[in-house]
Amino acid sequence: MSASPSAIQSILTENRVFPPSQEMVKAARVSGMEGYHALCAEADKDFEGFWARLAREHLVWSKPFTRTLDSSEAPFYKWFDDGELNASANCLDRHMGTPVEHKTAIIFEADDGSVTKVTYRELLDRVSQFANALKAHGIQKGDRVLVYMPMTIEGVVAMQACARLGVTHSVVFGGFSAKSLQERIVDAGAVAVITANYQMRGGKEMALKAIVDDAIAMGGCETIRNVFVYERTSSACPMTAGRDKTFAQAMAGQSTDCPPVPVNAEHPLYILYTSGSTGKPKGVQHSTGGYLLQSKMTMLWSFDIQPDDVFWCTADIGWVTGHTYVAYGPLAAGATEIVFEGIPTYPDAGRFWQMIERHKCTVFYTAPTAIRSLIKAAESNEAAHPKQSDLSSLRILGSVGEPINPEAWMWYYRNVGNEHCPIIDTYWQTETGSHMINPLPGATPLVPGSCALPLPGIYPAIVDETGNEMPDGTGGMLVYKKPWPSMIRTIWGDPERFKKTYFPEEVKGYYLAGDGAVRAKDNGYIRVTGRIDDVLNVSGHRMGTMEIESALVAKTDLVAEAAVVGRPDDLTGEAICAFVVLKRPVPVGDEAKQIAKELRDWVAKEIGPIAKPKDIRFGENLPKTRSGKIMRRLLRTLAKGEKITQDTSTLENPAILDQLSQNN
Repeated sequence: MSASPSAIQSILTENRVFPPSQEMVKAARVSGMEGYHALCAEADKDFEGFWARLAREHLVWSKPFTRTLDSSEAPFYKWFDDGELNASANCLDRHMGTPVEHKTAIIFEADDGSVTKVTYRELLDRVSQFANALKAHGIQKGDRVLVYMPMTIEGVVAMQACARLGVTHSVVFGGFSAKSLQERIVDAGAVAVITANYQMRGGKEMALKAIVDDAIAMGGCETIRNVFVYERTSSACPMTAGRDKTFAQAMAGQSTDCPPVPVNAEHPLYILYTSGSTGKPKGVQHSTGGYLLQSKMTMLWSFDIQPDDVFWCTADIGWVTGHTYVAYGPLAAGATEIVFEGIPTYPDAGRFWQMIERHKCTVFYTAPTAIRSLIKAAESNEAAHPKQSDLSSLRILGSVGEPINPEAWMWYYRNVGNEHCPIIDTYWQTETGSHMINPLPGATPLVPGSCALPLPGIYPAIVDETGNEMPDGTGGMLVYKKPWPSMIRTIWGDPERFKKTYFPEEVKGYYLAGDGAVRAKDNGYIRVTGRIDDVLNVSGHRMGTMEIESALVAKTDLVAEAAVVGRPDDLTGEAICAFVVLKRPVPVGDEAKQIAKELRDWVAKEIGPIAKPKDIRFGENLPKTRSGKIMRRLLRTLAKGEKITQDTSTLENPAILDQLSQNN
């Protein structure tokens, strides 16, 4: 799928350009376009030597590597694979004996506004103590542990403790359902779950441990031997004797000294499940060495992290952004970071701006969905406007999760950044592990809505369906021509799916990003235009259409058939629209509303609230070809409320289009 002509035209006619200030250029780690081009030239001249230099300079190795890139089994690339290191040691131990040891590592602001701070020394002690608790329960290098935690210091501790032991963690977002949790436990073969009794969101206590219990009760989770429960609130939760322990019980008497376990650079640091265009979520497997290297380098390049910065990434640790830019990257870079438990609108929609003022945040990284919702709040309530808070500490802004539309970009630039903070619009994916295409704050002239240029050592191209490069100014599929250290290594337990999904033969062995893009003729800037497969991007969260369809059809007493597509949405970027055929006559009026609510609640239970369709339309059938294939392109047109102008000659039941277009 390529961008529509009108979309491409709007991209190419965006002529507002904001060069970096001379002050920023002078002080930045990558200074001016000369600095950027020098790094790119180094990578062009000696690709492997470039990454080897960075790996030696920026990571601490217990056994130095001698081989940089092994392509012998491509596309199963290996980086630094004869070297050994430990991710937790690179985030914590390496700072001991330096000024960073007693520097604040995490400023934690809870949902209720209470603040807790921990230094790097204190964080190392907590991680080591919890790692010893895991070890005492027989959890060891090579095991998989599922993490289902709120956004707390303990969430980061859980991930770091796993890494310290060479245990592969798989974090699941706290909004996912018991069934989603059970599927991931089974697929990963997890031996333990680290969770909390409850999480706090918007002043409400929401169960986590009870969902873990429901997931295990579904069956297939016989590998689980232990469940560790962080008591986030004072409310009691059911505990299974012999299996469940509170953090306090598990850590009692444990030493704060736990030597980090060296692992091979290719050892799986984590598995993170992401939606695919088929029903089963994909377990994206990331390495230790390559992933950690780019986590740190992008902190230094993209955010120009300096010793006195206070960095705030608002992402949950359940998503890849929370892995790279909460749990690992900031700590590897020795930064002070904010970890926030709550939501941006509680107790009011000025929460983000008040926190920036309160903690003197200097680098702020959030999603376009959050920005758009806060724009709406500020326009309707003067008290929620950023100008009510002192945001003068800010020096860099970031955007993540989906393309940011130019007008939201401008609002962010003017009202939050006061027209002096560069906006780093980052393009990357769960599978890429770290930033791939984005401006650098002290180098790149900014164009609203464009993620600009690839980072040094990254080689994107825009191609057609046969892998041939498209001319600049013409939309096509985004691919990467060379591997990079933080890339996905495989899909956990399914190498064939990995090859088919990311390295299909038709694109000549390039990595297929799954997104459409267009490159501008004049400056080579890239703008991402949306997914090319059946994956929706809702508020920056990827949801597979097949996954949602499968959940709807699983409501066997009610649903005969379902098709899910996306439509543009001002707030969430993309909204989920479901076309449903029931096992009863097409409902109307209040009955239709009631059934639609029942189906939304069902999807929330099966997958999670983020997967609830915004629109549900009922019909006697779905538009199909004579061979029985659902014509989704027509459904996408209907979902957008547009008139169908496409060829419908192959449609078996054209009358259904009228019914579906009228039925909301």
